[in-house]
Amino acid sequence: MNNRVMKKIYVFCCSNSLDKEQLSGVCSRADGITVKTISLPCSGKVDVPYLMKAFETGADGAVIVTCKKNECQNNEGNLRAQKRAEAVESLLEEIGMGAGRMAVIELKDDTKQTLGEINNFFNKIINLPKSNLCSNSVKE
Repeated sequence: MNNRVMKKIYVFCCSNSLDKEQLSGVCSRADGITVKTISLPCSGKVDVPYLMKAFETGADGAVIVTCKKNECQNNEGNLRAQKRAEAVESLLEEIGMGAGRMAVIELKDDTKQTLGEINNFFNKIINLPKSNLCSNSVKE
């Protein structure tokens, strides 16, 4: 039996950049990761409370997949997503979870390269300590 603790990662994806079908290969990993994919009409729709809720419900990491720079169909949605991810990363550090649990990955011309970056983020999360944010919550 694998004694590695199961990790939970959220993938927030702009529906204009990648779809769930393209993500299915990298997200169907069986090596200690549970992946929850959330499709958004634009990566700019993700906000700080929504990202923090992912960590409150047990996420060990979260990644936002955005459109290419200057190619967002909603003007600056990808830039807003980046700023919000930075704010969440700062909050996670402030509450003692440490850095590196939040990432923004910009869509590349080669989808395989984008999926490779997502996979690299997964590998990084595997090596981090288990998130304890939800275990500190009051449970009834």
